[in-house]
Amino acid sequence: MSVPFKPDLGGRVAVITGGGGVLCSVFAESLAECGAAVAVLDLSLPAAETVAEKIRAHGGTARAYACNVLKKEELLSVRDRVCDELGGPDILINGAGGNSPKATTDCEQYDPECAKSFFELAPEGFGFVFDLNILGTFLPTQVFAEGMAAAGHGCIINISSMNAFRPLTKIPAYSAAKAGVSNLTMWLATHFANTGVRVNALAPGFFVTKQNKDLLFDKDGVPTPRTHKILAATPMGRFGRPEELVGALLFLCDDNASSFVNGVILPVDGGFSAYSGV
Repeated sequence: MSVPFKPDLGGRVAVITGGGGVLCSVFAESLAECGAAVAVLDLSLPAAETVAEKIRAHGGTARAYACNVLKKEELLSVRDRVCDELGGPDILINGAGGNSPKATTDCEQYDPECAKSFFELAPEGFGFVFDLNILGTFLPTQVFAEGMAAAGHGCIINISSMNAFRPLTKIPAYSAAKAGVSNLTMWLATHFANTGVRVNALAPGFFVTKQNKDLLFDKDGVPTPRTHKILAATPMGRFGRPEELVGALLFLCDDNASSFVNGVILPVDGGFSAYSGV
């Protein structure tokens, strides 16, 4: 793929969790284009392999690994394989995350007639979303950052969200969890600052992915009322394109460009977080 600028990441090893997804697959391709060897981790091995094969077809280096980011023993096993097959990781992108219908209300504001209001949300659904986003960031960092800290250099990029700045209606667990990811990012940045490992986060605005497509468009592809609200609150008036995250990603990964950037939550949102609505 074409990248907006091309930092030299030759000799670097990048680990990307959730690497088979819409956004993280673009991240993987971009880092490979800049010379990094990429470990594509995903719960679905076929999804990870599709991304790795595409990178290899364009002359890059990539391997696919099946991994559940909520199981530390799997992460440890994958880390050992990555070290043996590609080398010790220098870059970690914590891309695994998401929401669950079990943690989503049917109504924006409380209505006793609502089929699934706040009071009907299942604790296990709420817990799953927290685990996926918080533990799904904590555990890979714990596993892959240990070698970075020992080596005295490294770059970790977490994936936060607009929900971390302002909670969206209907998705309380996801909004709260992403706020936690932002807070954890700042904590980790401080904790590792004396090791040479930098920790930052991207906060994407609204991009169409497999996870949110059904919320944004009906089965005929017609935009839903929620889509109209989102675009009305986005000054640029459109959804983002996955490749529009790449410049921010490469900036944060490039030690020459961002060596003193640490603990930042960087919005890429078409102005959503800057707009008051009036």
